[in-house]
Amino acid sequence: MSIDTSRVASSNRTTPASASKPNRAGAVATWADERLGLGTAMKKNLRKVFPDHWSFMLGEIALWSFVVLLLSGIFLTLWFTPSMGEVTYQGSYDQLRGIPMSEAYASSLHISFDVRGGLLMRQMHHWAAMLFVASMMVHLLRVYFTGAFRKPRELNWVIGSLLLLLGTLEGFTGYSLPDDLLSGTGIRAADGFMKSIPVVGTYLSFFLFGGEFPGEAIIPRLYIIHVLLIPGLLLALIAAHMLLLVYHKHTQWPGPGRTEENVVGYPMLPVYAAKAGGFFFIVFGVTAIMGGLLSINPVWKFGPYDPTKVTAGSQPDWYMGWPDGALRIMPGIESHFWGHTIAWNVFLPIIILPGLMFTILMLLPFLESWITGDKREHHLLERPRNAPTRTALMVSLMTFYGLLWAAGGNDIIAIKLHASINAITYFMRVAVFVGPALAFVITRRWCISLQRHDEQKLLHGYETGIIMRSAEGGYSERHLPLSEEAAYKLTARDRDEVYVPQLKVDENGVAAPVTRLEALRGKLSELWFADTVQKPTTEEIEEAKHHFEHELHGADEHDTVEAIEGGSRSH
Repeated sequence: MSIDTSRVASSNRTTPASASKPNRAGAVATWADERLGLGTAMKKNLRKVFPDHWSFMLGEIALWSFVVLLLSGIFLTLWFTPSMGEVTYQGSYDQLRGIPMSEAYASSLHISFDVRGGLLMRQMHHWAAMLFVASMMVHLLRVYFTGAFRKPRELNWVIGSLLLLLGTLEGFTGYSLPDDLLSGTGIRAADGFMKSIPVVGTYLSFFLFGGEFPGEAIIPRLYIIHVLLIPGLLLALIAAHMLLLVYHKHTQWPGPGRTEENVVGYPMLPVYAAKAGGFFFIVFGVTAIMGGLLSINPVWKFGPYDPTKVTAGSQPDWYMGWPDGALRIMPGIESHFWGHTIAWNVFLPIIILPGLMFTILMLLPFLESWITGDKREHHLLERPRNAPTRTALMVSLMTFYGLLWAAGGNDIIAIKLHASINAITYFMRVAVFVGPALAFVITRRWCISLQRHDEQKLLHGYETGIIMRSAEGGYSERHLPLSEEAAYKLTARDRDEVYVPQLKVDENGVAAPVTRLEALRGKLSELWFADTVQKPTTEEIEEAKHHFEHELHGADEHDTVEAIEGGSRSH
């Protein structure tokens, strides 16, 4: 028997070899791993695979813009004074020097004109807030349109919806802090909104403002909400969102080698971490450019808040525009009960409607699952066209949102277009009901036509632009079959199954009638999948393949005959 001496250590020392002393970083890592067990968990998660697609970056924009918000917000807290105590401004902005104002407004001016980089940070903070809410909205739409909210990710959808709600409230509390005339107008509107709530509205207003509006406590209280309460909730929900993302594994688009059981992509380290880090600096850089070049919320132009004044043409930040639009087009309706007045024209569009919209948003995954009866886990994404009703439903909600958002600027639209503000208001009152219905019908039919187009490409191939002439003199265009990869993407979806209520039989063998709720569920499921084009069966695809082979074989023979005839004529 021979011995492999290459595997035997050779040494002329009399003592065995021992490991060299670890460096300080290694010693600290070993100490922490022995006590916390981080090594095994980190090794597994740092090699976790994430798929690669441009649409997945929308969520990253929201994450990194939130980081920019935290960094710029920490800078601003060092100089901002959250107090409504009155002072006389003696800063460097001449137009307001000598005017009484709150300490909050004076510190906002101080940050803008006297702190080095203060105005840049203020504007970066405000632009990052705009970007944060916008990217969350677009990310939420991407998740919905692709079906990424389905089981097992329903709770992550709810967390994302709550993040959008909290981000909107965080933005409102933030732009209310400078205590200028515009932000004060928004706070006064919020006071009126709370007072429209029957029975408890006045008490809520007194509790928040510490007495009659405006009081002296609202700015310090909004400051605590803005820098402590809501950011803490946002951090907790973002952490839960990311943990569930890792636990459920990331969704991916269909393609060769991609199934419901695996994830095809790049590992966290080193590839994805490097890409994510680079993307953070891109988001930070774009936000810095916007903060440096694009003016936003110039509080020095508005002046300090005065309850007797209002800014002409005042508009809230864009993400608060849709409830404002609902308020503007709502007819003036009031009711009087036992000496109490209920202002429906404020209570319905501002209190009920936003709550109803966010409730519908959070319940969408559960409603679809109940209607379709689909309880399977889904890790492959769907093309929006392959779920026509789902896609049309969200487009309908988007249309409703967009019309209300436009109604929030009815006065500006009237001025710019030289139109009647009353005519615009009456038009919007009708459009918010008709527009979403039209959008639903058009989008659904559009998706179904795209499905039919995909079916035609699968069964009859794509158009090559080559015109062929038959022996009888007719002309036709040659079609070629799709590549296997393209065909796989079009067929990598499940066939839809309409939910049919099942008769329940008791112990005596007597069938119980279907309940009204189950009958409604069956009807809704039937409508949900009505006219949807299912993917071709295996037999249809095989038949199409044989047809292609026959057509290509015939075309080759035809070309050969033409070539022979052409050669003989030339001789």
